[in-house]
Amino acid sequence: MKSSFFFSLHRQLRRFPLIDTARLFSLAVLLLLLFPSLILSQGLGERVQRFTLGNGLRLLTLERKLSPTISIYIRYRAGAVDEADGKTGTAHLLEHMMFKGTQTIGTRDYLREEKIIRRIEKIGEALDHEKAKGKEAAPAALARLADQLKTLQNEQRRFSISNEIDRLYTENGAVGLNASTGQDLTTYQVSIPANRIELWARIESDRMVYPVFREFYNERDVVMEERRQRSESNPEGKLLEEYLAVAFLAHPYRRPILGWPSDMSYLDIAYMERYFRTTHAPNNTVIAVVGDIQPSTVLKIVEKYFGRLTRRRLASPFITEEPRQSGERRVEVSFSAEPQMIMGYHKPPPPAFMDHVFDVIESILTRGRTSRLFKALVEEKRLAESIQAVNGLPGARYPNQFVLFATPRHPHGCIELERAIDQEIERLKQERVPDRELEKVKNQIRADFIRSLNSNAGLAGMLSYYETLLGDFHYLIDYADTIERITPEEILQAARTYLIKENRTVAMLVKKPLNSIQR
Repeated sequence: MKSSFFFSLHRQLRRFPLIDTARLFSLAVLLLLLFPSLILSQGLGERVQRFTLGNGLRLLTLERKLSPTISIYIRYRAGAVDEADGKTGTAHLLEHMMFKGTQTIGTRDYLREEKIIRRIEKIGEALDHEKAKGKEAAPAALARLADQLKTLQNEQRRFSISNEIDRLYTENGAVGLNASTGQDLTTYQVSIPANRIELWARIESDRMVYPVFREFYNERDVVMEERRQRSESNPEGKLLEEYLAVAFLAHPYRRPILGWPSDMSYLDIAYMERYFRTTHAPNNTVIAVVGDIQPSTVLKIVEKYFGRLTRRRLASPFITEEPRQSGERRVEVSFSAEPQMIMGYHKPPPPAFMDHVFDVIESILTRGRTSRLFKALVEEKRLAESIQAVNGLPGARYPNQFVLFATPRHPHGCIELERAIDQEIERLKQERVPDRELEKVKNQIRADFIRSLNSNAGLAGMLSYYETLLGDFHYLIDYADTIERITPEEILQAARTYLIKENRTVAMLVKKPLNSIQR
């Protein structure tokens, strides 16, 4: 079917030899919108090859001969939700520490360096223990331990090589080296020349087996400063943190990914090593490789370097289920910034069909300048500076939220803006979305979705994400067709079921007076 379609298209284009580039591009986009499954369900699903090693590691490969490069994602099904109470921030700090090298990368003499690292850990724990006494801490002991720690850290630097992982990648033509920690997953990504895949396997398998947590206490200070900048000193970050802490009363989604300050101050190497061993296991790992490859060759390399890793017994922490919300929750945050607000509703996570419906609702409300909320509140009534809906915060492994972020336009305030948003949500609950509007929204979603898969990195990211999160990358293959099936009646049902006041949390940032007392 695909071949006959493109043959027919080719014949039609030959009838118009003088067609200009702009018209040709527009026609191509139109065809992708009209036939979204051609790029996905008819081809991609069969071209992606999935392998499972004996130790449980899953490998996805996709050959794309667009350039002599490949993009690689490694994802672990572990994130902030998997941390123990009192240890929040561990997953994010671990992500930082994984760039500090291994027993063979980043060291001049690991046997000598290791002894110093163990002494640093011992002194660091003693210093934290003394600090935890608060007002009862002995100043002399604090000073002595701090001096000992500084001396040992200086001694260790004689044997370590900073940023060697980054240097190895950069000198071999890598780009896009990055990592991220979420509530659900931890990700490491890079794009490299196709002939450097064995170097990648050597580095990454070594990181999975023999990581060395160098500069631990210095890096702990770095992430605490990161928190101060992103949460404590940032109005958007502060409001979101307060919002999630109220929207989720029991589930770990209430906790910030960066961690709570009192936890971060005392994060320790011993717990981090346990967390690492029980989460960064081969049977908890998905690797996606997309680009100029031979899948059989990639499999051999991955088996050679990652196949030697030992399957581990994964931690099975009991995740507290969020109880059903039975009434609206509200929180007010005082901050030296202009007012803004967050409004959100509990809803099912993927792969539930209702999650797809909320992708459509997100687009109806705020995708583009012709979306309902943007047109009504930003352009016509001029009540808002900005407004944006986001489906699926703060994670997707567990029931999550459909959230609206909005900033009122002076002299209007959050309360007035909230009432206007409520009117549009009520309209969504009472009126059937017109077929023409729904088709436009579906076209937008399909176009954005197709664009997200245009690069090797985009494909590797999406394939690895759904394979890790849901256990099956085919969710990606079926996405466009599922969106296409959504009806106005299903949108009505979703809005009436979930976009209700008793299922809602509202957070508002109120501008703090300049003369307010700092505590």
